[in-house]
Amino acid sequence: MRSAATTLVTLGAAASTVAAAPNYVMYFDQWHKDVLPDKSVTAGITHVITAFATSDTFTSGASYTPFMPLDQIRALFDEGTKVCMAIGGWGDTAGFSAGAATEESRKTYAKNVADTVQRLGYDCVDVDWEFPGGNGEDYKEIPNDQKVEEIETYPLLLAAIREAIGDMELSIAVPGREVDMIAYTAEKVPEIDAIVDHINVMTYDLMNRRDNATSHHTGIAASINSIDLYIERGFTPSKMILGIPFYAKWFTTAQGADCTEPIGCPTAELEAPDGTDTGLSGAITFEVASFASEPDFVNALENGQTDEESGGQWYWDSGKGVFWSWDTPELIARKFEEIVKPKGLGGVMAWSLAQDSNDWSHIKAMSEGVKGMA
Repeated sequence: MRSAATTLVTLGAAASTVAAAPNYVMYFDQWHKDVLPDKSVTAGITHVITAFATSDTFTSGASYTPFMPLDQIRALFDEGTKVCMAIGGWGDTAGFSAGAATEESRKTYAKNVADTVQRLGYDCVDVDWEFPGGNGEDYKEIPNDQKVEEIETYPLLLAAIREAIGDMELSIAVPGREVDMIAYTAEKVPEIDAIVDHINVMTYDLMNRRDNATSHHTGIAASINSIDLYIERGFTPSKMILGIPFYAKWFTTAQGADCTEPIGCPTAELEAPDGTDTGLSGAITFEVASFASEPDFVNALENGQTDEESGGQWYWDSGKGVFWSWDTPELIARKFEEIVKPKGLGGVMAWSLAQDSNDWSHIKAMSEGVKGMA
């Protein structure tokens, strides 16, 4: 009898080889679709990932309907751009936990995923479990010690999906914060790597409401740390896709704080002891509406500074007591030169398409960076 690890590696051999051309991946979410770019902006995008099908859809075979017909989605992009179905997303873990639990549940789940993408005409599947092993939105309701078995069952679920979808591309979204990499151990990463085609690394939200001191939510130095950790644990660099956020994050700083530097300034209590949001932090997208309705955001953008050493854009509003963190087109260009190219990564991805609608400058910076990889 073959061991589980051997079986996973064997199944992984069916995964398609990552193409030499860079992957330029764009998530397209159901909550932001009012203002969409024309094809001159989206040119070159290789994969668009619709977000999300809920994870519990596939435990029972319930029907899933995309938020936009796929032919309309395809019309926004180059001919030949692959359209993928993302499953899950932040706060959606229950279906994954149930689907991964047993051999029977995994087979059922995988079959339902395969049947759905074939029925709808998708080209690929993206599994966005945030996060196997714990530290998801429900980490206070269901403590991590009750999710230990997911470290073992997560690769098995991926293997079942791989077997069910055959040669269709399979990608996963993985956390950028080391503390959230619970299921991505040095033992399990090689197994996972053998199964999937692409690994979309969420190198953003690297500061979140569970922190008590400021840092860049998508800084270059912190992103390099995420990538290096995964490479050390066994992910193939050319399968890894660096994540870019089309939104800024803001965090209320502690009363009396004097934030003259972007790293290490104390924050207010951003998350309550029961895990709920205190409302003292948040995110704002680079959409047209944000610039029209959020004067504090516009003020931050106009007065922001670049932390050249750590590679992040930041601003501390001393009057409001708020720390801001975001990416600029210039920093995106640096990420290609300082991360994507030297690390041998397979490309870049962004969350998400319509969140950059003010001037599409972040997408354009990504497009230029991808052209420089060819």
